[in-house]
Amino acid sequence: MLFNSYSFIFVYLPLVLLGAAWLGWKLPKLVVPWLGLASLAFYGVWNVRFVSLLLASIVFNYAAASLISRYRTDAPARSRRVLTAAVAADLILLGYYKYANFFIATVNEATGSSLQALDLILPLGISFFTFTQIAFLVDAYRGVARERSFQRYLLFVTYFPHLIAGPVLHHQQVMPQFNEENLRRLRLTNFTLGVTIFIVGLAKKVLVADALAEYASPIFNASRDGAMLGLVESWIGALAYTFQLYFDFSGYSDMAIGISLMLNVQLPLNFNSPYKATSIIDFWRRWHMTLSAFLRDYLYVPLGGSRRGRPRRYLNLLITMLLGGFWHGAGWTFIVWGALHGAYLLVNHAWRDFVGSPGGRLFATLSWGMTFLAVVVGWVFFRSDNLTSALSMLSGMAGLNGIVLPIQFEAWLGGAKSLLPWAGIEFSPNTMPATNILLSRAGLEVALGFVLALAFPNIYEWLAAYRTCYTEARAEQPVAERAGTAAARFAWRPTPITACVLGALFAYCLFSLNRVSEFLYFQF
Repeated sequence: MLFNSYSFIFVYLPLVLLGAAWLGWKLPKLVVPWLGLASLAFYGVWNVRFVSLLLASIVFNYAAASLISRYRTDAPARSRRVLTAAVAADLILLGYYKYANFFIATVNEATGSSLQALDLILPLGISFFTFTQIAFLVDAYRGVARERSFQRYLLFVTYFPHLIAGPVLHHQQVMPQFNEENLRRLRLTNFTLGVTIFIVGLAKKVLVADALAEYASPIFNASRDGAMLGLVESWIGALAYTFQLYFDFSGYSDMAIGISLMLNVQLPLNFNSPYKATSIIDFWRRWHMTLSAFLRDYLYVPLGGSRRGRPRRYLNLLITMLLGGFWHGAGWTFIVWGALHGAYLLVNHAWRDFVGSPGGRLFATLSWGMTFLAVVVGWVFFRSDNLTSALSMLSGMAGLNGIVLPIQFEAWLGGAKSLLPWAGIEFSPNTMPATNILLSRAGLEVALGFVLALAFPNIYEWLAAYRTCYTEARAEQPVAERAGTAAARFAWRPTPITACVLGALFAYCLFSLNRVSEFLYFQF
C-alpha cells in the first residue's frame, strides 16, 4: 500500500485514525496493540507471506535483546556472545535476500561459472527494520535500551509510517511516545499540522518527483541501451534525477512525519534542505539524517572514529561510506557511489584540517557549487544500471559526446552558427524531446525543482513555531516573538486562507493520481 494512493488516503488512514481515537476514548490500553496490528496489515497488503518473516525477525530480536539485558551485568561475556550471534543472524537474513544474487553474478563474471540465480523477492523495508533492530540490540548491550513490553517493541519495529522507507528509528526517539497517556487522545493542533505536512509531502511526490521521472528515466534508459548522449541530454537527465530523488524521498519522509504527528508521535527529521549544503560534510548532516546518524553511531564510532589519528579517521570514513553505499543496493554502482562519497568526505575533512574554512560570500558560493556538482556526479552512479552506463552519462555531461541542439536553434544564431562546429556543436531535428529546453517542459521542470529545493524554506522552517518532529535539542521561537519579520509574515498559521490553499493543493494532487508510482527508496 502506498501513501500516494486512494486506498491509503480514503480507507486505510481514516480507519486507523478512527480506531485509535475510539480506543483511546473507550479502551486506551488497546491503542498500542491496535496500531501494531494496523502496521502489520499495512505491510501485509504488499505481500502477506512476508508478514511471517517480519514477525519472526521481531520475536527473535526481542528475545535476544532480553537475554542481552539479563546477562549484561552478571555475565558480560555471555551477553556479548548473544549480541554477536543476533547481529550476525540479522545480517545473514539481510544478506540472503538482498545480496545473494549479486554475489552469484559476481562469482559467475569473475570465474566464468554458471551458477543459477536464486528466485528471490526482496521484502519491502528489510533494510530499515533490520537496522532498527540491530541498533536496539547494540543499545541493549550498552545498557541504554530495555523494553519489557512486547507490544511496544512490535509497534516500534513495524510502525507503519516509517516501516517501508524510513526514517531509521532509534528507540530513544519514539519508544517513550508509545504510551497510553500520549496516544489516548488525538490532538487538534497535531492533527492539523500532520495534515499540512502530509499534503506538502504528497505534492512533492505526485507533482514534482513523478513529473521529473518522465525525463530522468528515458535518458538513463537510453544510456543503458548504448545511446551516446550529448551534453544537453546528459545534464537534463542527471539534474532531473537529482531533483526527482530528493522530492521523492523527502516527500515520503514528510508524509511519514505528518501521518505520525496525527497520532501524536513525532518521528525524527530526515531532510533539512540538503541541496543548500556548502560542503559534503554539511550535505550528510542534512540528507537522510537518520541513516547518517546510524552509520556514525553504529559503524564509524565503533571503528574508532577520529580517536586514533587522522589517517585512521580517513580510513574509517571511507569504510563507513563504502558500507553505506552497499546498504543502498546490491550493485557495483552503489559501491562506487559510496566510495565516491567516502573520498569526498576524506578530501573535505583534510581541507578543514590543513586549510580551515575561509569566510566570505564568494567562498560560500563556490563551495556550494562544488558540493552540488559532486552530489550530481554521485547520483549518476546511484541511478545508472551499470558502470558502463554511468561512465557514458558522465562523458556526455563533460561534452565528450558532442553537443546536439534542436534544429530550431539554428535560425536564432544567424552567422554565428558557422563557428559552432569548431566547438563540437551540431543541429539536428532528431534530438530527444528533453533536449529541446525552450520548446518542451524538461528545462522548466528541472528549473522548478531547483527553485523549490534551493530558494524556498523547507516545510519545517515554515512550521518553525511548532514542534512537528523529534529533535535532540530544539530552540523554539514562537511566532509572536518574531512579529514584524518576514519569517513571521509568511509563517504557517491555521487560518481559513491556509486551509483553502492546502485544500486546493490536496485536490490537485488527488486529480493527478492517475498513475500511482512506488517511492524510489522502496527498492532499498
